[in-house]
Amino acid sequence: MRARYLIAAALACTAAGVQADDFFRDGSFNGELRLYSFARHYDADTQYNTRATSLAGLFTVKSGKVGGFSLAATAFSAQSLGTRAENPGRVDTSLMGPNHAVSGFTQAYAEYANDWLVARAGDQYLNTPWMGQFDSRAIPASYQAAMFDFKPARGWDIFAIRTLRWKSRTSSGYNEDNLYYPSTYHHDSMYGNNGALPRTAQEMDGTTAIGTTYATGGLKAQAWFYDFEHFGRMGYVDGMYTFRNDSGITPFVGAQIVRQTSGSDNVLVETHTRLTGAAGDRVDAQAWGVDAGASVGKARFDVAYNKLERQHDAVGGGAIISPYSNSYSADPLYTTSMLRGLVEQGPGHAWKAKATYLMLHDALSLTAAYAHYDTNLRGTSHNLYVDIVYKLDDVLKGLQIRDRWEHPVGGTNNLNPGNLPWTSNRLMIAYQF
Repeated sequence: MRARYLIAAALACTAAGVQADDFFRDGSFNGELRLYSFARHYDADTQYNTRATSLAGLFTVKSGKVGGFSLAATAFSAQSLGTRAENPGRVDTSLMGPNHAVSGFTQAYAEYANDWLVARAGDQYLNTPWMGQFDSRAIPASYQAAMFDFKPARGWDIFAIRTLRWKSRTSSGYNEDNLYYPSTYHHDSMYGNNGALPRTAQEMDGTTAIGTTYATGGLKAQAWFYDFEHFGRMGYVDGMYTFRNDSGITPFVGAQIVRQTSGSDNVLVETHTRLTGAAGDRVDAQAWGVDAGASVGKARFDVAYNKLERQHDAVGGGAIISPYSNSYSADPLYTTSMLRGLVEQGPGHAWKAKATYLMLHDALSLTAAYAHYDTNLRGTSHNLYVDIVYKLDDVLKGLQIRDRWEHPVGGTNNLNPGNLPWTSNRLMIAYQF
């Protein structure tokens, strides 16, 4: 399929009388090297502490544009640096799975672009609220898809997307599954996922998404519709307004709404899959949230709240079905933490306070956050989070060091192993060139 997309684009350019040299003349090459070290330390005696280290490379080649057409490909390779333990239970498989190496292509697409349209077909990254790269591991998630971005006016985009298959953050290739399927489903090397479905569950048939984004002045807003085939249909709206002024204090306020219902032939219903401990006869989720705060000089403060309604006899008691983010903790809810949020914990409410401060000419960013969750099926819990980012452009342009630390406490039904606290620490060193 990848080859067909690229060949079709090349033939289109040839039919227009374009010489092959034009593709290479304005071509580009860029990449990123990533050294990640993850560790999880548990208070529960029954749970092994886990760790993993990887050195990964992402290398992207783009052709020049000819009549608006171009080609691009991104190859990747990740190596475990010999850190794999003899006992797989001591490996943090969310980083790159249990393997010593993972490699392949994460992008290979043909694109047409002009002032009012970008059309792309093939293996590609997507950047939508509930279907994106979720890029906090060695390799980003990507999709086999056709994507159309219409630009009717400045600051206004209208998207139409159809995906067929996807590649998780630990997979070497593309598959017709998602994060609710068990690891190694149909030989997919997918780890760090929810895995609630049985191995006999039918495959996913992709996703259709239609959305729009708009930004002008202090307003940023978006609205999306997703049809996760066999998993549910979702509507999502959010907006943020920043009150710009000359006082030195810049307030902002945002709101979001999620509404989700069953699609036809729902695999979660048919398999009686228990999410957050509850099976159901339909998908039915309603959530909303608000976020408010202010920027003061180099500091930014905000407090957010989300409410996910309890729905009796629904899958997960009213859980949001998020096929590409559940267990990745990468959804757009305001109160989602590094390790989990209401998508993973199910119906209830949560609040989160966060503060960020920039230092050393904005090269050093310090963030601290506290999130509290009160849920119907997983009890009450809270997380403390610290994030330190140091950009070393003065040493080597594109070099960055980041350390993320989170400490979850509380919960029931084994939300945390043995219902005891634990700590996740992630050291990430990246160099973009």
